[in-house]
Amino acid sequence: MDTSNPTIPIDRLGVCSWSLRPVDAAGLVASLGRLGLPKVQLALGPIIESPDAFGDVLPRLSDAGISLASGMLEAVGEDYSTLETIKSTGGVRPDEHWPATRDRAERVAELAGTHGIELVTLHAGFIPHDANDPARGVVLDRLRTLADIFAERDVRVGLETGQESAATLLDALHALDHPSVGVNFDPANMILYGMGDPVEAIRMLAGKVVQVHAKDAIQTSEPGTWGAEVPLGSWQVDWSAFIAEVESIGRPIDVVIEREAGEDREADILVAKRRLKGS
Repeated sequence: MDTSNPTIPIDRLGVCSWSLRPVDAAGLVASLGRLGLPKVQLALGPIIESPDAFGDVLPRLSDAGISLASGMLEAVGEDYSTLETIKSTGGVRPDEHWPATRDRAERVAELAGTHGIELVTLHAGFIPHDANDPARGVVLDRLRTLADIFAERDVRVGLETGQESAATLLDALHALDHPSVGVNFDPANMILYGMGDPVEAIRMLAGKVVQVHAKDAIQTSEPGTWGAEVPLGSWQVDWSAFIAEVESIGRPIDVVIEREAGEDREADILVAKRRLKGS
């Protein structure tokens, strides 16, 4: 490997299904075929909640030779309009949505376990930095509940980075002390939320990382507002340093391209693919 421009082997590259904005299973498989990526992280909620459109997605993916890197669970009621709305609605934290989120998690865990999907990722929601904040205990108790639900089906859980610093997340993982819980590391989220340098953060969390999202961003110049997501390779993630850290973890980590902005998603994902695989 060229250490000045490290790359990810193609067999460990994938893309997030929701980045492609599919309306049905056939459209998703067609889009994945155009991208030529061997893996997908699949949003599992639509299979359960929109069976007419996505009920046959798993056999279609299998027939197309596309493997599952992981699944994704979206908590109920999340609103990403602003930093304040996601702080109040994200993940497991809001009381009013917790019963519905738990119910969705039960169904997603059953689906994942039945089909041998070994990892499901989710946003925990804002974990308070202060260990004495009562909300922190609530979040950790609910995460432990979800982890147990998935562990009963032999499915691991990956908590996505960004909404708290690497130090806070690592401390929370130690407090959670659950063998089935790891980190889905998203470098752009660290920038979007203003939570630290992605390279330093993955170095700190390396022992807990179970999957990586490949996404890029620009930090905001206005405190309290979002940064901007941009095509991979064009802004503030140092990809050479970041990929080197991923490869130094010492075990194979899937790298899944995520693009949640822009109108030509496939073109942006192909740019990311070329950068990550080095061609």
